[in-house]
Amino acid sequence: MPAPSRTLDSLRHQFEVEKDLAIRLRASSREQRTELFKTLYTELFQRVPDHPRLTRVDEAAYQSKVANTQLNLLRPALGSAKVVVEFAPGDCHLARALAPHVQRVFGVDISDQRSPGEVFPENLELLVYDGFSLPMPAGSADVVFSYQFLEHLHPDDIDHHFHLASALLKPGGAYIFDTPHRHSGPHDIARYFGNELVCLHMQEWTYAELRRAVRRHGFGETYAYRFGMPMRSRWQNALNDLAESAIGFLPPSLRRRAAQRAFPSVTMMAVKPHEAR
Repeated sequence: MPAPSRTLDSLRHQFEVEKDLAIRLRASSREQRTELFKTLYTELFQRVPDHPRLTRVDEAAYQSKVANTQLNLLRPALGSAKVVVEFAPGDCHLARALAPHVQRVFGVDISDQRSPGEVFPENLELLVYDGFSLPMPAGSADVVFSYQFLEHLHPDDIDHHFHLASALLKPGGAYIFDTPHRHSGPHDIARYFGNELVCLHMQEWTYAELRRAVRRHGFGETYAYRFGMPMRSRWQNALNDLAESAIGFLPPSLRRRAAQRAFPSVTMMAVKPHEAR
């Protein structure tokens, strides 16, 4: 079914544009991606002027709701946290909401997407980077956060990203992320025209896959979120992954319907262990 307020022709146009951009992105080398990142989304929004990212930019109620949802995911880790780094902050609505709760907030993105003339708190800083090299010292953050970001990374870049996030964190720090779940996807425009990831969602994952991925890069305990809170019990996390695995064996159409209720996204906290004494 077409998305609300958009025609099938509009969705089809966005689908074709994203397919074209995704082909270029998937075929690019790491060196080429540092340049491609600078123009990719600018080109997308120019070619798809009714893209939801553009039409929602001035919807204050929507932006506030999203920021509050993200802030609630962060609350369990804020406690004594002083420095938070958010990857892909977009218009920085969350970063602005977070600023009163911590000493410093750093937004890290490939471009400045804030509205011109908007005023932001003094303890919020946006760092524009090339997608790979970040001018921040190791061990400088208490919490790293990303929301609906990992799915856009090139398959060759996911390991680098987790290595970078781990390096940014202090021992005992946490990376909290939310990304679409593979069993209930595709979650981008491709969902209206098939079951394959052919647009700008490069990958979608399961909990089990992402637990293995983060542990390759210095993280220890991982906690799935349920009802907005991380499950600290190992048996609860094991049951979560067991249910996920069972759904994975269902036929595609049934798997997708079941997962849309049980696993719309992978929402997880990955903790960097304290250094051994």
